[in-house]
Order: sequence, then structure tokens, then C-alpha cells
Amino acid sequence: MSALNRRHRHLALLLALAGVAAVPLAARESPEATQLNQQLAALQANPDLREMAPYERVQAQQAIVALDDARRRDRERALFIAQRRVEIAEVAARTAYAQQQLHQLDRLRGDLLVEASQRDAARARQEAERMRIQAQIQAEEAERLRQSAEAESLARQDVEATLTTVTGQQTAKLSAAKQKDAKLAREEAELMSGAKLPPSKFDGDSEVFTLGASAFQSGTAKLSASGKTSLSALTAYLQATPKAKARIEGYGEANVPAQKRADAVRDALVAAGIPKSRLSAVAKGNASKSRALVLRVAL
Repeated sequence: MSALNRRHRHLALLLALAGVAAVPLAARESPEATQLNQQLAALQANPDLREMAPYERVQAQQAIVALDDARRRDRERALFIAQRRVEIAEVAARTAYAQQQLHQLDRLRGDLLVEASQRDAARARQEAERMRIQAQIQAEEAERLRQSAEAESLARQDVEATLTTVTGQQTAKLSAAKQKDAKLAREEAELMSGAKLPPSKFDGDSEVFTLGASAFQSGTAKLSASGKTSLSALTAYLQATPKAKARIEGYGEANVPAQKRADAVRDALVAAGIPKSRLSAVAKGNASKSRALVLRVAL
């Protein structure tokens, strides 16, 4: 990036800190960044929200700048971060506005009560009750927005931690970057499936998952309940790494061919939606208590 471009981006951030609409960036700005900048500009153009959540808007602008600076392999993550920060800025602005409105309603209610003391007592009580109900509704909405903002804040902390990791990866070797990408995919898989992935280790550019004998019903190639749970998490992991291919290595017993176990797991993954072209199944040898099947995911 040229020195002029960097100065231009720095100026945009300073303007955002001052509460002024960001200056349009260089022509190389991506369509995604343009859309996100338009969302921030809409906040600035809204007279009710323009003074709200300046810190969150600055963070969103920084994330948009980082999106345009991101390398191709990091763009998907950078786009996710930028979108979440823009959403956080919007939620924070609306929350602050709702709280401001609630404070105004509280002050108005107090004024009405003072005025009511000088008028008909019955009418004053009716008006005060109406305002109380309205204030209660506003308070409930403000609390809902506060909880939403709190959840977004936690998500922002996770995103910021991820962003710190990504920044540190810019000069790292490709193998280290793939391992960190795999970590994110494991977290996503466990979140989406609600199950823990089997133990794994890295072997070169592959992540190796090992299922013990308890993953199969005794003396068969049929998955046990725990094996089905592990397979659910592995399916989510493969869905989270759509470019990865998996090699399924089966280990057999006296009456259970190793290939039959490998084929059973492959067929279960295909039934769960993983393309068969991404899977291969081979026999490897005799099973042990700790190893009945190995899944090698080439990242």
C-alpha cells in the first residue's frame, strides 16, 4: 500500500474518532468494504444515532481498513470480523439511543407528576400511570438491547482475539497458519454439532483424529452411540473445511475386517452430506483399545 493510501486511511480513522463521517477510501476498496462503509455512513446520517457509540464505530472502521489490507487467504476471516464490528456498532448506537430516550421519558414523567399536582388529581394519576407503563416498556426494550450488546461484546472479544492471532500469523510459516485455521474450524465444528471432536494431532499438513474401540459396537463395524457423536462432530469439522480431503483408515478385529469399518465411516459421512469425492477409505491393520479408526484430514 502507498504512503498516500496509508495517510488517507489514518485520516479516515481520525475523523471517525472526532464523530465525523469517514472520508471515502482509495479506489481499490472492495465491494464488501464499500457496503460496510455505507452502513457506517447510514449511522452517521441518522440524526438520532450520529453521536452514539463512537468507539464501536471507530473499531468498525478499523476492521474495514483491515479487510482491504488482508491477504487473499485471510479475507474471509477479515470480512467476518468487519461485519461483526459493524453490527456491534449498530447495536451499540441503538442501545445508547434507547437509553437516552428512556432517561428523557423518566425526566418527562417527573415533570408530568409535578404538573399533575397542580391539576386534577385523578387525571394526573392516569397520565402518570400511562407514562409509567410506557417507561417500563422502554426499560424492557433497553434491557433487551443491553443484553444483546453484552452478547455482541463477548463476540467482539472473541473476534479481537482471533484478529490478534491472525496479525501474528502474517509472517508465520504456512503450516502454522493451517494449524490455526484448523483450530478455528474445530471450535466451529464443536459449536455447531454440540459434540467434542476426537483427540487429534498434526502430521505435516494433515490433522489426524483417532477413534478408540468404544466408537464401534463390540465385534462389529457398526458405530456405537459415542462413535455417532464423534462422527457428528467430524462431519461438522469437514463442513467447516470445505477444501480439505479425508483419508479414513480402518483397524479390524478377528471377525471385523478393517476395510469394513473404514467403509462404514465413509458411508456415514456421505449420508451426512460430505461429498464422496473428498473421502477415501483404506484398511490399515489390527485394532487396539485406543485405536480402531483414524481420520486424516489434509488441510
